[in-house]
Amino acid sequence: MTAKKMNTENMSRFLDQVSKAHPDQFIVMVVDGASSHRSKELEIPKNVSFIRLPPYSPELNPAEQIWNILRRDYFANRVFDALDAATTQAEFGLAEMAANKLAIRQLTNRPWISAILKT
Repeated sequence: MTAKKMNTENMSRFLDQVSKAHPDQFIVMVVDGASSHRSKELEIPKNVSFIRLPPYSPELNPAEQIWNILRRDYFANRVFDALDAATTQAEFGLAEMAANKLAIRQLTNRPWISAILKT
């Protein structure tokens, strides 16, 4: 089932899905200040931790690069007749991108992330 909106409940589901997909790994997730990332009701699995970005800092958010590539490679010059069609295209693009771990690492790596991983 595809979530129709981003809220605390759906963010908790997403984190649970990521946690279960990588049960033997510790996941450090960079998040912005969205209310669904800050809620006291948010359920964060034990193998997930957040690095919270300062407010108004999209240049620090590595996910912004993913959205840029997704827009360029999977949405450019496309018209969708329904939100479900656009959602399906986004899911396809994200799954295809996620399959290339080296490309994602190169795309999203920032010096501050490398410094954290070395400590």
